[in-house]
Amino acid sequence: MDSDKTHFPTYLRIEKDGIILSVKVQPRASANSIEGPLGSELRIKVTAPPVDSAANEALIRFLSAHLGLPPNCIELLRGHTSRHKQLKVYGMPIHEILSKLSTD
Repeated sequence: MDSDKTHFPTYLRIEKDGIILSVKVQPRASANSIEGPLGSELRIKVTAPPVDSAANEALIRFLSAHLGLPPNCIELLRGHTSRHKQLKVYGMPIHEILSKLSTD
């Protein structure tokens, strides 16, 4: 097992085939942005309303652009109708994801 796994924030988790990202989404925001950790989730604002999966699609488009990955490399696993979501990111090491999601 990776010994420095404990250094990662609680909103990121390594799995065999990708990285699990736990987020809390705030829809209808004035701008798309990453707000930083909130408990064991990463708080992300999206401008789309929480109607007909618009916020989910906006979240995936925003994250794919922010991470520099195609949208099909990010899968919504849980939380389709909730603000609390789990996504799986494929094809990018956790260190790179962490540096691109950093709000410092």
